[in-house]
Amino acid sequence: MKDLLAWDQTLFKDSELFELDHVPEHFLHRDAQLQSLMYGVRPALCGARPLNCLCIGSPGTGKTTAVVKVFEEIEKHTPKVVPVLVNCQVNSTKYAVFSQIFKKLIGYAPPVSGVSFKKVFNEVAKYLVEHEKVLVVALDDMNFLFYENEVNDVLYSLLRAHETHTGARMGVIAILSDTGVPHILDPKVETVFLPEEVRFPQYTKGEVRDILSSRAKLGFYPGVLDDSALDRTAEHTFALGDLRVGIDLLKRSGLNAERRASRTISLEDVESAYEKSRLVHLSYMMRSLKEDEKILLGMISEMQQANSGELYEKFHLQTSLGYTRFYELLNKLGALKLIDTDFTGKGSRGRSRVVTLRYQADEVKARL
Repeated sequence: MKDLLAWDQTLFKDSELFELDHVPEHFLHRDAQLQSLMYGVRPALCGARPLNCLCIGSPGTGKTTAVVKVFEEIEKHTPKVVPVLVNCQVNSTKYAVFSQIFKKLIGYAPPVSGVSFKKVFNEVAKYLVEHEKVLVVALDDMNFLFYENEVNDVLYSLLRAHETHTGARMGVIAILSDTGVPHILDPKVETVFLPEEVRFPQYTKGEVRDILSSRAKLGFYPGVLDDSALDRTAEHTFALGDLRVGIDLLKRSGLNAERRASRTISLEDVESAYEKSRLVHLSYMMRSLKEDEKILLGMISEMQQANSGELYEKFHLQTSLGYTRFYELLNKLGALKLIDTDFTGKGSRGRSRVVTLRYQADEVKARL
């Protein structure tokens, strides 16, 4: 009986470490990216305008965490620089973005209606000038500003503030998920943005294992997770290329073991947890899809397995979009690891593709 967990015992030394929004104290394998971000922010510490930065990489590669770590350092060291992290998925309009900045600077949010954008903007710029503060705005998930066609207005307002308000200093850190579809800015915005590019490559299999091992050591009691269970968790995480899957997988595997009153996590615990954890990736990816991408994914989930030619005909019939756009969307859904596309060797010049869903059709439909 001593091998069984008592009803009031737990495997978790600190369950907070397995929450998806937890910012780890030791942020592994991203030193170069942190250095680049600090380099960009450094001018602000001397009262000058910071360099703009563009953090780009696949989802789940540590972009947001890196920016949060840099912002924590700034707030520890100087009150002269005000860092603001804006979640563009939630705040996807110019007014919403500036409301978040206003709230951070002035301490309360402006009214949701009845106040013009210009007034909110003027208050923000005036505050910075009067208090001699430098603003660094991180636009997290900036993809959503592209989807809403707000991105040029937001960046233009931030980056040209000094022209209307002498002494207003603002810099932007754009956090953009690389989804295989190019995002193009207006040339007049491009010329004032000119960001330092900070690339976040996919973690290697060894790095994934390293990060999950560190999280498990701090989050579980000793001996809970052995090497075979850790390796299996790392394999699943690496296959989807999204670290969030692995962190959720550790948590669910631990809960599965507790349910069995076991003091250790077995491979079965990991496998049964993976059925749920892999949907973390699906949910995150699907939140970022635009309307025509959802239509195409819906068609693929109806057909289960489709030839790209017949899929295009159905898609064109419903959306009247051309083949080039269809091809881009197919590539994007592939890059997001939502579908697989394999060349069959049939068709013109052997380029016909078979498109298959990487998830259960009902899982996709439920999220559409």
